[in-house]
Amino acid sequence: MTGRTTRTTDFEAARAALADVVAITVTPFADDGSVDRDTYRALVRRLTDGGVRTLTPNGNTGEFYALDPEERRLVTELTMEEVATSGATVLVGVGHDLPTAVAAARHARDLGAHMVMVHQPVHPYVSQDGWVDYHRAIADAVPELGVVPYIRNPRLTGQRLAELGELCPNVIGAKYATPDAAAFAAFARDAGLGRFVWVAGLAELYAPAYWAVGASGFTSGLVNVAPEVSLSMLHALRAGDYPAAMDVWERIRRFEELRAADQSADNVTVVKEALAALGLCRREVRPPSRVLPEDRRAEIEALVKEWAI
Repeated sequence: MTGRTTRTTDFEAARAALADVVAITVTPFADDGSVDRDTYRALVRRLTDGGVRTLTPNGNTGEFYALDPEERRLVTELTMEEVATSGATVLVGVGHDLPTAVAAARHARDLGAHMVMVHQPVHPYVSQDGWVDYHRAIADAVPELGVVPYIRNPRLTGQRLAELGELCPNVIGAKYATPDAAAFAAFARDAGLGRFVWVAGLAELYAPAYWAVGASGFTSGLVNVAPEVSLSMLHALRAGDYPAAMDVWERIRRFEELRAADQSADNVTVVKEALAALGLCRREVRPPSRVLPEDRRAEIEALVKEWAI
């Protein structure tokens, strides 16, 4: 009885943490190309000191697919060490083949993480039955953790998430990242609007539209650069003050459009370039991402200066 009560309480806290700005942490690299541990720690501290309460190590902005398994474990470990005294909630990104995803989820659990975000399966042949099976296997492996599928497949139906939720009570939310607010509204209602916490997975540019039809949190890469900007949008949305939210939207519009251009080719690079302009992180990324050309670097620096960070 005690164990069940504890898990329920944990899920309530985890659900509340998803209804927030979910920071996708960047992974800085040192001169030798390895993960820069000290800089990573400093960036995490900057987020928590800036009021950010929910962090996702090993997300796409963290170059998840460019890290090897040991590096992904390291990033998780560094995050958990840094948030130990901050009270922040950690949602660890896991994925790849099923054994790798399960091992990563168990590693996150053993370190004391609160939730795992399951990256969209990258297999070229993804059936909807197989999608349910993949996520169920991960959720069943870590029943103590909240599980949040990362939904990028526009063909997936809300009924399938509802099915997964029936099978796995610890599937508590969804990071929805298909760029169609009407599709999201329908998906959330078909899956269960109140059953899951809905996180707008396309960051600040989509947050107001998705919030209007059911989201209560949003992910952010920009928050690495300007925590106060992202939090100001959150506060406006929570207050139902859409004009204020759109004022923030206008401030960050160009930055987010640069990240989204050419099918998000420079999604990570733009964030790291902004951090480099602030002297917080080297700009280097790993292929298939690229370092920005000189003219684009100057534009990013000018945008950051406009935010008066």
